[in-house]
Amino acid sequence: MARSRRFEMDMTVGALLPKVLLFSLPLIASSILQLLFNAADMVVVGQWAGPEPLAAVGSTGSLINLMVNVFMGLSVGGSVVIAKAYGAHDPEAVHKGVHTSMTLALIAGILVAVVGFVFCRPLLQLMDNPELELATLYMQIYFLGMPANMVYNFGAAILRAVGDTRRPLIYLFIAGVVNVVLNLIMVIVFHLSVSGVAVATVVSQIVSAVLVVTCLIRTTGGVHLDIKSLRIHKRQLGEILRVGLPAGLQGSLFSISNVLIQSSVNSFGSIVVAANSAAGNLEGFVYTSMNAIHQAALTFGSQNLGAGRIDRVKRSMWVCLGTVTVIGIVMGNLFYLAGAPLLSLYNNNAQVIHYGLIRMAYILPLYFLCGLMDVIVGTLRGIGYAIMPMIVSLTGACLFRVVWIYTIFAADPTLDTLYISYPISWGLTFAVHMLCYAFIARKKLNGYLKA
Repeated sequence: MARSRRFEMDMTVGALLPKVLLFSLPLIASSILQLLFNAADMVVVGQWAGPEPLAAVGSTGSLINLMVNVFMGLSVGGSVVIAKAYGAHDPEAVHKGVHTSMTLALIAGILVAVVGFVFCRPLLQLMDNPELELATLYMQIYFLGMPANMVYNFGAAILRAVGDTRRPLIYLFIAGVVNVVLNLIMVIVFHLSVSGVAVATVVSQIVSAVLVVTCLIRTTGGVHLDIKSLRIHKRQLGEILRVGLPAGLQGSLFSISNVLIQSSVNSFGSIVVAANSAAGNLEGFVYTSMNAIHQAALTFGSQNLGAGRIDRVKRSMWVCLGTVTVIGIVMGNLFYLAGAPLLSLYNNNAQVIHYGLIRMAYILPLYFLCGLMDVIVGTLRGIGYAIMPMIVSLTGACLFRVVWIYTIFAADPTLDTLYISYPISWGLTFAVHMLCYAFIARKKLNGYLKA
């Protein structure tokens, strides 16, 4: 018991900033390692296979996210349900939440694998992908590993719900080393190019899934996983769907706007697609770092709501907003200033670097706005509000970008016009989310505190 407990964190007591940082820093490192899976794929194919395979691998990200985000949202719902039960010191509810979440992971992984394998080619055709054959091959192999991908992400969400972000970091480090080594062997030694990096990614996902499942089986207490007890508990399923389904739908509909943007980028040709892919991958390191603070806001909100500590719900949100602003401004500008040498890691083509810098100039200096938007969403989801942030986010970001593409970009079809839609949509959406939170804090949370 003591060995398992030392990885957990009670977020309902103690100074907030140190606990937010203690929770977030391993999660930032974990997220960066997870992103390195795809970065390693892109760097290896870009350096040893050329810009066309780089474009093939990089152009699949938005479509993959479109297919998996609904189910990834359910892992968010599971984390909220388990964190709330943990804060309320209800081990039976934690146990049921864990086994419902892991059952959903298996179902979701199999479903996404089948759908993704079958439909990736026609969807890539709809996007006018310039490297259709290579991109299809990469995605079909990638989706074979989706059950392992889902099991790891749901399992990691369970550990985060009780404040454990250290063990997922260890498991991802191991899987990341496996991925990088296999990438180099597959591409340089066996000359498998796109198929080689896809196989390496799948193997690394299996490794991470095995490690997290083994951890949950060996863990004592509420988050202990008993394979024989895997089943759907109706009450926990309902709570997971109430929070997770809107989060997942929001993520997938967000991806629709990103798919449309990717389709617009595809119209500029393989060089621009490769540049966009490399720049987007670099931006991902900043985004995942900010997203760790979003996870902190969600988990701190859930645990403290379960414990009835509404004062800490409010204070943790402001701590997270301040933290994500610092991370976004510092990392965003550092990555932008180092843009050319960083892009050259993916491909040395001068045009790839030139077009990549265009995207980075519009995204990175203002990326903290995206972090602010996500922290507010995390807080609202953590305290049980899922529909409102979904509607606001879809209107302020997703719908806004779609309208932008068919109006402003259609009138001036340049990369500058396309990329500037990102920071504008983040700023507008964050402002509306703040108004929603102010209403909830005044009408709902204050009433909860008085009760």
